[in-house]
Amino acid sequence: MNALIQPQYNLTPMTTAWLDVVLAAEQRTYSFPWTRGNFIDSLAAGYCAEVLSNAQQQLIGYFVVMQGVDEMHLLNITVAPEFQGQGHARTLFNALLARAHAQASHKLWLEVRQSNTHAQAIYQHLGFVHTSLRRAYYPAASGQREDAVVMVMQLRSGAP
Repeated sequence: MNALIQPQYNLTPMTTAWLDVVLAAEQRTYSFPWTRGNFIDSLAAGYCAEVLSNAQQQLIGYFVVMQGVDEMHLLNITVAPEFQGQGHARTLFNALLARAHAQASHKLWLEVRQSNTHAQAIYQHLGFVHTSLRRAYYPAASGQREDAVVMVMQLRSGAP
């Protein structure tokens, strides 16, 4: 168990055994959720995917990150709606940072919907900065597309 995780919680690799419950949380959380195929492809590609659960093995949240040579790309970080607002996103993010530092990553980057100003504010508070915009990156209502804000966090190599 990761030393950053409180004893009543477990952070473990996401496996296909978790997919039904992960998909259910994803669908409750997002208007345009990832599909089973997105998760299966990420697992098959060897991306780092971890789930946070409680002592009753209830899914609290998860993240999926693609590791590069000296950087990491956060693809998905989600806390199930019934567990939001309790500090679990911080727990997941700290575990992700520990992973990034262990891999000697120099930066962590992500995309976030341009309309999701709440998430952008959280990421800025964590140390991310806006770097660019990806036009028509996300699906949106009525067949439209929404821009993504690209954000990056510079990491000190080897810092815990």
